[in-house]
Amino acid sequence: MKHLAITAAVLALATPAFAEYPERAIEVTIPAPAGGGTDTSARKLATLLEEELGTSIAILNVAGGGGSVGVTQFMLQKPTGYSLLATWNSPITTVPQVQQTAYQPDSFTPIASTSETAYTLCVNPDFPADTGEAFLEELAANPGKYTYGNDGIGGTMQLAAERIFQSRGIEAVAIPFGGAGETLQNFLGGHVDIYGGSISPVLPYTETGEAKCLLVTSAAPVKALPQAAGLESLGLGDEETLLWRMVLGPAGMDADVVATLSAALEKTVNDPAYVEFLATKGEIPNVVTGAALTARVQGEYDALAKVAKALGLSQ
Repeated sequence: MKHLAITAAVLALATPAFAEYPERAIEVTIPAPAGGGTDTSARKLATLLEEELGTSIAILNVAGGGGSVGVTQFMLQKPTGYSLLATWNSPITTVPQVQQTAYQPDSFTPIASTSETAYTLCVNPDFPADTGEAFLEELAANPGKYTYGNDGIGGTMQLAAERIFQSRGIEAVAIPFGGAGETLQNFLGGHVDIYGGSISPVLPYTETGEAKCLLVTSAAPVKALPQAAGLESLGLGDEETLLWRMVLGPAGMDADVVATLSAALEKTVNDPAYVEFLATKGEIPNVVTGAALTARVQGEYDALAKVAKALGLSQ
């Protein structure tokens, strides 16, 4: 008994108390280039998170493969709580549908989602529709006539649009571009009939009247685009696809560390300074944690897998 008591005491001294976490710097991998939407959002959040956790945070950008290169590299990290991944949803729920990846949604520890925004579909002022319903009716009545720009073959924007189109029997021609900026340039130049992309790049052109956005890919309408219908009003609420961001850890993280990080992220995401920052990007805060976050990731993964399969894009 005496021997056991001594052993227990030694182990207690050798094991760091959880209350000390974090006791050193945290590294956050961003699977995207510096300067993009995910990068700027994560860096702003990291600044606030440093204050909340009382430690420094180093940023590592690893771009390529639609985010899959950085995500794959991140998988090599140990689940200590000192290596985190700040990503948008596409590398986790979309990219594995159209290319071989070394990971699946359950390859990570979910910590918290942070923010979200809808994609939008916009047309020129002369397009023969002024509402979301009329827009879909026009496309349905003219199969193959209209082209829509998107963020690449099998990208989230294409799959988001096709979820809507397939539910209404619509055939539109997808034209892939390098991102929302390139899509917008080609839309404004008259090279595609419909802009498909994130809200913030096209917003200035709705104010000048050069574009009218008639549909968003969220169930609810978006305040910044009053003319655009939310999917719920069209009876398509189940087809919602958003651009959203999250923080993940390697699989197998300690539950107490996850709880600490989740709580810290919830506080910083709802910090007025961060909420104001998100508003300038057309995003809103939305913290989802634990089992609910796991369900959100898996549910989107499964829904997009069906769309990718119907389009012949599945790996």
